[in-house]
Amino acid sequence: MSYVVLARKWRPKRFTEMVGQEHVLRALTNALDTGKVHHAFLFTGTRGVGKTTVARILAKSLNCETGVSSNPCGVCAACREIDEGRFIDLIEVDAASRTKVDDTRELLDNVQYAPSRGRYKVYLIDEVHMLSTSSFNALLKTLEEPPPHVKFLLATTDPQNLPATVLSRCLQFSLKRLSANMIAERLKFIATAEQLEFEPAAPALLARAAEGSMRDALSLLDQLIAFGGGTLNEENARSMLGTIDRGHVARLIDALARQDGAALMNEIEEFDRDAPDYDRALAEVAALLQRIAIVQVVPDAATEDEEFDSAALARLAQALSPEDVQLYYQIALGGRRDLAMAPEPRSGFEMSLLRMLAFRPESAPGRSAAAAPGVTAAPLATAAAATAPAASSVDASSWPAVVEAAGLTGLARQFALNCVPASFERDVLNLKLDQEATGLRTRQIEDRLVQSFSKYFARDIRVVFDTSKSTLDTPARQRALADQERLARAARGFEEDAAVKGLRERFGAEVDATSVKPAN
Repeated sequence: MSYVVLARKWRPKRFTEMVGQEHVLRALTNALDTGKVHHAFLFTGTRGVGKTTVARILAKSLNCETGVSSNPCGVCAACREIDEGRFIDLIEVDAASRTKVDDTRELLDNVQYAPSRGRYKVYLIDEVHMLSTSSFNALLKTLEEPPPHVKFLLATTDPQNLPATVLSRCLQFSLKRLSANMIAERLKFIATAEQLEFEPAAPALLARAAEGSMRDALSLLDQLIAFGGGTLNEENARSMLGTIDRGHVARLIDALARQDGAALMNEIEEFDRDAPDYDRALAEVAALLQRIAIVQVVPDAATEDEEFDSAALARLAQALSPEDVQLYYQIALGGRRDLAMAPEPRSGFEMSLLRMLAFRPESAPGRSAAAAPGVTAAPLATAAAATAPAASSVDASSWPAVVEAAGLTGLARQFALNCVPASFERDVLNLKLDQEATGLRTRQIEDRLVQSFSKYFARDIRVVFDTSKSTLDTPARQRALADQERLARAARGFEEDAAVKGLRERFGAEVDATSVKPAN
C-alpha cells in the first residue's frame, strides 16, 4: 500500500476532531442542528488552518444518509465517498486554475438540476479570490438566489480581493492561526498514535516553525520522520529546521547576566563556527528572554517549559532583573530590524549583544545604570538626574519640569499637573490638589506618583495630598487659560481678516465661532 502523508491521513472527519476554531464550529453546529443553514458560506484564513476541511465536513453533514446534523455518521455511502473525494454531488473547484468566465458559466449550467444522489448539491470553490471580474459577475445572481437544493462553500486566503457584492451574499467565517501549544499537542497525539517515540521539545519546535498552520506542522513532522529515520528528538528537529542550539543561547544570556564581556565574546566566536542565521539567532535570544520574563512573574512556569531547561530558566530568572530582561528583549527586536543595515550579519548580531552588555536600566531607588567592564557608557539614571531640574527642592515654577522628568504619563500626569507643591522636607512631598480635579484621585494614581517620584529622586518619597478649597494656579489651569487666550486671539484675527470682512459685508455671512481653531 502506498504511504499516505500525515496531513491527509489525519485530516479531521468530524467537527469534534478539529483543533481550535471553536467560534466557527459553534456557529455551524447550531445552524445544522436547528436546520437553519444558509445557502452560501465564505471561509477565510491563512494556509493550513482548516478552511477546506471545515467545508468538507459541512458538505458531509448536509448529505449524510442519517439526516442533516452536526455529527455525520461517517460510515454511510455519502460520508465515505466525500472522505474519499468521489461524491458526485460535491463539486470541488480550484478557482486558481479556472479563472475564465466560460469556466464559471459551464460550472453554473448544472446548478438548476437536482442532485444525483445526495440531499444537496454542494459547490466548494477554493481560492475564490482568483476568479476574474467577469466570473464573479456570472456567479453573483446564482450566489444570491440559488435553487433550494444547492449550497455554495467558498474558501480564500485573501478576502480583501473579493468584491463587496460577493461578501454581502455570504455568511463569513474567519479561521484563526492556531497557537503553537495547540499544534504541539496535536503533533504529540499523532506521534503517539503512529507509535513514534519523541522528545517533547521536538513537537514544540515544529509547532513554532509552522507559524499557525496545522498542515505545515504535519508536513514538517513527515519531514522530520524522514530526516531522523523515525527518531523525533530535539537535535534532529533543530538540525532540520536550521534553528539554533538552545544551549548556545542560554550561555549567551548567562554571560550577559554575569556582565562577563570576555565570556560573551568567546560564546559569539563559538556560535559563529556553526555559520548560523543571525536573524534567527536574535529571534531565539528574544524567545528565551520572553520565557525568562514569564518565569520571573510565575516561577512555576519554568517546570512546564518543554523547549528550555527548567533549571537554567529558573537560574537566569534569578540572575537577571526584570528591567534588564525587558531592555534586552527590546534590543534583540531592534537588532533584527537593523541587521540588514549592518556591515555583515555577524557584526550586527555582535553589536546587539554588546549593546545589552553596555547599558542597564535603573531598577530601584539609589541604583545607577552599570556599564560592562571595559565599556564606557553614560549611566542612564545618573545622566537623567544630572540634567533634571529641582533635584533637591520642588516649587511651583519647577513643578511641570519635575512631572515631565519623573516620566508620568496618562491620567497620572494629568492628576499631577492639577496639583501644586506646598513643601518638600524630610522626603515628604506635600501637594495641594485643585478641588475641581478630585475626581481623578485614585489609590492607583497615588501609588504611581509615589513610585515615579521615588525613582526620580533616587530615594523613598512619601506624598501627602491636601485638597484645596480655593482655586489653585496649577500647571493644568495655566495651560487651560493659555489655550483660551490663544483661541480668543485666533477668533479676533479671523474676524479682522479682510476676506472675512468682505464676505460678511457682501453676502451677510456669519462666522461660526466654534469652528475657529488656532493655527498651532
